[in-house]
Parts: sequence; C-alpha cells; structure tokens
Amino acid sequence: MILAALLALAPSTEISLTSLNLNAMVQGYGKPMVNQSCDGHPLTIGGKVFATGVGTHARSVFRVNLGGHGDRFRAMVGVDSEANEEGSVNFRVIADGETLYASPVMHVKDSALNVDVDLKGRKVLTLLVEDGGDGINYDHADWALATISMFSGKPTVVIPPKEKAEILTPAPKPTPRLTGPQIFGVTPGNPFLFTVTATGDRPMTFGATGLPSGLQIDPASGRITGRVAQPGSYTATVTASNGKGKTSRAFKIVVGDKIALTPPMGWNSWNCWADSVSMDKVLRSARAMAAKLKDHGWSYVNIDDGWQGERGGEFGGIQGNKKFPDMAGMVKTIHAMGLKSGIYSTPWAQSYASYIGGSTFQADGKDDFGTDVNENHRYTGRKNFQRMGTYPKAVEDAKQYAAWGVDYLKYDWNPLDPEHVGAMTDALHASGRDIFYSLSNSADFKIADKFAALSNSWRTTGDINDSWGSVSSIWATQDRWHGAAGPGHWNDPDMLVVGRLGWGPALRPTNLTPNEQYTHISLWCLLSAPLLLGCDLENLDAFTLGLLTNDEVLDVDQDALGIQARQISNRNGLEVWAKPLADGSWAVGLFNQNDDPATVSVDWRNLALPANCRVRDLWRQKNLGSKSSGFSATVARHGVVLVQVFPPAHR
Repeated sequence: MILAALLALAPSTEISLTSLNLNAMVQGYGKPMVNQSCDGHPLTIGGKVFATGVGTHARSVFRVNLGGHGDRFRAMVGVDSEANEEGSVNFRVIADGETLYASPVMHVKDSALNVDVDLKGRKVLTLLVEDGGDGINYDHADWALATISMFSGKPTVVIPPKEKAEILTPAPKPTPRLTGPQIFGVTPGNPFLFTVTATGDRPMTFGATGLPSGLQIDPASGRITGRVAQPGSYTATVTASNGKGKTSRAFKIVVGDKIALTPPMGWNSWNCWADSVSMDKVLRSARAMAAKLKDHGWSYVNIDDGWQGERGGEFGGIQGNKKFPDMAGMVKTIHAMGLKSGIYSTPWAQSYASYIGGSTFQADGKDDFGTDVNENHRYTGRKNFQRMGTYPKAVEDAKQYAAWGVDYLKYDWNPLDPEHVGAMTDALHASGRDIFYSLSNSADFKIADKFAALSNSWRTTGDINDSWGSVSSIWATQDRWHGAAGPGHWNDPDMLVVGRLGWGPALRPTNLTPNEQYTHISLWCLLSAPLLLGCDLENLDAFTLGLLTNDEVLDVDQDALGIQARQISNRNGLEVWAKPLADGSWAVGLFNQNDDPATVSVDWRNLALPANCRVRDLWRQKNLGSKSSGFSATVARHGVVLVQVFPPAHR
C-alpha cells in the first residue's frame, strides 16, 4: 500500500511504443510498421489520421517486460481505414496474465477507442490483437499514439528462446506397416488410380483380394488401376510383405458420386518456388516425394500458378508455357512413380502471378476487356487483375486437364462465388476423369453449404505464412467450420509451412519454431484438413522428415470417419481439441498458445468417455497407460501433446 502510494506521487516518463524493438511483435500477415498502417499508409482510424503509432495485422502479439516499474499504457486503437469492410478485430491489453482492457469487435468505419490502463506493479505487458471472428482478411489494426509510462528504467521486449528441434517420431520398423487411407472413392467408369503404401524393408510385395471387377494391383509397386462400372461399396483386403513379415488390412472402395473420402496429402509448388516453378523443379520434387514420403501416404504433386501459356490444342484449353513444354509427359512420369498430379487455374482474366486465366482471349492480342496481352500472355498492366471473364472457359480447360491425366485442380480467386464454382464443377464432372476440386481462397462461412455441394475442398482463410501469428490466426477461426467438413468435402486452412520455403528462387528454413511446427501438423490433422506441403522436398532435413513421416499422426488426418475436431475447451490460450475416430477411439490435442509452459487437461466426461481410458502419445508412438478420469500434460510454449484415447472396451 505504501509503495503504491509513493509510486502514484512519483513522476513517470512516457516512452513511445515505436521506440521498442518491433521485430519481436508476432503478427498474422506482413510486419509491424512504425507510424504507418500495415500497408504503409498514414495511420488512419475512422477517417482520422494519427501521427504516431504502430500498424499491425491480426493476430498480433507483443510482450514487454516492465520489471514492476510501469505506470500506464495509453493508445488510440481501431481498424485502419485502408482495410475493406471485411476487417474486424478486437484489442486486449494483458498484464501478468490478467486482461486489463478488452475492446468490442471493431470494424473499419468505427472511430478510434481510447485505451488508458494502470500498470503499477505489473511485470509483463502483452498487447494482443485478435480477429473479430470472421477470419483475418483485412484485419489491419492500429495502436495509434501508443505509449508506456515508466517510473524508472525502460521497457524491454520479451523474446522467447527458440527450443531445440527434437525429433519425436521413431524410425519405422523393418516389418511391413500399411499406411495411408483405408477408404477410397471413385466415379463409375472413370480411371481408378490408388497406390497401396507401406513402410518396412525393401524389396516389398503388395497384394489385394476382393477387388471389384475391372481393377488389378501391380505387386511390385502396389498401384491399383482399372475402371469399375458398377456402383457399390466393396471391401477388399490389401497386403504388404517383405523378408521380415507380412501384414494386411481391409480397404474399402466406394464406387458412386463421391471422391476424396479422405483429405488429400501432397505438395504444392507455390510456397517453395512461386513464379519460378518449372517442369524440371516439379519432376525433381516428385522424385523426392517418391523416395522419401510416398511410403507414408503422400501422393499429390501439384503445380500452382506459373505454368500457363497460350490457349490451343484439341480442346482450346490453356497449354503449358516455355517452362512446361510437355504437360502430358510430365503427368505420365508422375503417375509412373505411383503419385498423382495437380494443376492450377482461375476464372479471372488473369492469375495472381499475371498469367492467362479462365477467360477467353481474342486473336488480336486483346482479352475480353480489351486489355493488351504480351507475347507470353502476361498482362502488360495489372489494372484488370481481379476482373472475371464473361465466359470462363471451364469446359475447354477441364477437357484438357482430363486428357493430360490431371488428378487435382486448385481454382483460385477471391471472392469465391457459387456461380463460377458450379461452372467448373459441371465441367470436371463431364470430363471423364475424377479430379479433386479445390477452391481458393477465403470462402464465406455463411454459404459453406454451397461450397460443400460443389467442390471437394475450399479455403477457409486467406494465405498462410510461416509465422506464429498467421498459424494462430487461422486456428482461431476453424472451429465454426466443423459442420461443413466430411468425406468428399473438406475445410482447407491452407498449406503446411514447414521445411525450406521461400515463395521464389531463394529458399530458407521456416520461421516457425520446432514447437510451432508440431502444433501446426497436429492441428491440421485434427481438423481433417488437406495436407499440402509447400517446401523443398529435395532438401528435407531430419527434423522435417520426422514431422512428415509419423504414420500414427497422419492416420488422424486420414481417418475414414472424416469428422473434423472440435474445440473442447479454451482457458486463456490453453486449448483442448478432439475428434472421434472410426475405430471408436478419440484423437485429442492439448495445446498451449501462451509463451510459458503450462499444464493442459482433458476430462473424459467432456468426451462422453468412461473412466480408465488408455492413452497413447502419437508423436512418440508410446503408450502412457490407463487414466482414471482424464489426462493432463505439461505443454511447452506454442506446443502440443497429441494423444489417442481408447475406451476400456477397445481392443
């Protein structure tokens, strides 16, 4: 009491937030800006310009050590006027784990709110910006006129130490273990392509009994090919054997109107090579996947933006450019490795990387809008970047994809609208080939049912990047999408940002810490999300390889029940997510979003489970014994403990 009274009488020094090391601020997109908005404009809230402050982007976290010498934190907060109407955020000021200020959800036209918080006796100040519940698109948040008053000393930013990259995944055993999905869907009469995969010593022989008429398996490669004319559900038995043993399991084949009965697992070129992608790089990546990842169920090799040349060929579809001189040959080579091939397009007149889109082009060098197009079919100007063609050539392009043997289409634009979604849906269905249809990006949750009816996956977010702010921002919006996911149609929180990335020719290790990478993979598997790598597959280090080859973790994503996990509890950033699995067990993730280790617990009653459930640590592939009423674990900062929970009656 006496100290507080003395501090109240003492003079304090006001220190601008802009004078601190803002490199320690973690945010979901871009970087913190001094005296500017997230996009580099004057700080403007509700139409009013502020001379000083910090522009950031949700989800944003900034921790400052006050050492108990703080007086007050003051700021004017709001969504920067440069954002469009999607922008919505809330601001929180936290000290020593206690929330001292929480704004309402703020939108782009709202006036700035005044923040004035007493910091006396507090040790650590946390400034937090969270999205307003609708995703992080345009969540440009300003801490205008932000200052920290100190009685003595200066505030210092908190930079948590980066933990050691510990490999948790045990090496595969020499005996065979079948991996990948245990269920597969195909359209009657369309080509069937599935590779049975397994770990264990080579050489290995594969077999299958009970396959429907029209299918056969290659014993050396495990590839099941052919066509099935008759709709129905068939249960086969697949086997893998080597000199150390033999294993088998049931494999369900559903011939009907649904494909993608489990989420796809594969690779996409964008986060690695971006516009510098080439056929050589794609084939090198395919060979690396076949050598390092295919045995664990990874299968898709997808080209993103940058392959498109001019229209032509038998169907008038987009052809490969100079970097992709033989699209058909490339796809054939990928298939011969037991993998699948994907491609990218857009119904816009122009793609994000300035290549030809799905609209018609006239022979006089003008597009449908009269814009000049150069010899590479790139736009000479970007003013029509986001304009949709009047008649997107979905039919022509879908026929071309099918003729090449493509297995996956990423169809990319924002905002997504059901009209153009449906045009390509119909074209793909009529192509004579099963092509996974992925919509990107930023689907509107209010019409999730429409996307589920028309496509196999849809991006629930904007673009991810390899920062904790980006991953945690996406994480915060996924629970509400739970009901939209299921076999044949999956919520897509974007690609995996582990390994060596770069979005162009220059590659570097991911900025996610090892703990954050374990969290990233664990959460995406719990979400039944498409698992699409964006990294350099030729140069996977031992840690990244361990992340991507844990079959018990991957089985959570590939579970045949196809139910997305729900958030069971969230106590100040200590979260429990859980999903039921087809065998009657549960996958449970204990997560810690905070910057210090903490104990996270799950109660069996919250999962409607009986007492004395058996628990298995999935990353370590280690049994933890029976637990009477629940399970608790110490979880590292930004980390996870991922377990499988078996009821007592489970064998």
